[in-house]
Amino acid sequence: MRLQNKIVLVTGAASGMGLAFTRRLAAEGAKVYFTDINAEAGKCAEVELREQGLDVIFDRHDVTSEEDWSRVLGVIHDKERRLDVLVNNAGMVIPGSIEECTLSDFDRTMDVNLRSVFIGCKQSLPLMKDNGGSIINMSSITAICGEPAALSYSTSKAGVRFLSKSVALHCAAKGYPIRVNSLHPGYIETPLVADATQAIGEEAGREFHARLMQEIPFKRLGKPDEVAGAVVFLASDDSVYVTGTEMVVDGGYACH
Repeated sequence: MRLQNKIVLVTGAASGMGLAFTRRLAAEGAKVYFTDINAEAGKCAEVELREQGLDVIFDRHDVTSEEDWSRVLGVIHDKERRLDVLVNNAGMVIPGSIEECTLSDFDRTMDVNLRSVFIGCKQSLPLMKDNGGSIINMSSITAICGEPAALSYSTSKAGVRFLSKSVALHCAAKGYPIRVNSLHPGYIETPLVADATQAIGEEAGREFHARLMQEIPFKRLGKPDEVAGAVVFLASDDSVYVTGTEMVVDGGYACH
């Protein structure tokens, strides 16, 4: 129960890693507000998690909207008067190289993956700066290594990496007891990865998977629960002296 009595918000949490994070954080004693644009999946997940005895609350949330962020954080403020942990997890990927990526695809990816993190960090500070807390921004191994077949995704996640450093330095300079870090999963078995692989076509998907199996030292994709432990560490007081850095969970992929 490393997160006993902590108030947590996880975005993009109706499936994949976000759902795994929500389950694990709640199991560690936190009260978890979790959000997603997919209200149907989110409500189903809420029922399932509550049946397991976990203290979770779902809300539909468009993370690209300042107004929706204000509404969600307003609910938490009214009910809890504070926020201890923010996990900016909502994200998307549209496959495409520099020659294939359209401006529309690029802008949409930036809105969901980077703009949302900016809004979330900015609007969460008033709820965190008095009592302290942890902001965990989900980046990607592609922010460190790059991925030619996902230009907009890699670029957005690199932005998350350095936005996190800037916010961490700001909080430290202001004396806010808030630590801010980016988390960089490798290739994880999630609907996002599965959908992106399917989108590039069957043959290209097989080639992509074969390349990953050569380049990942563990010779397999990771599982969402294998990333959740890193989130718990960054959310808990065990990481009280950790800020402005990257945590990589990638089965050794970045060693190349």
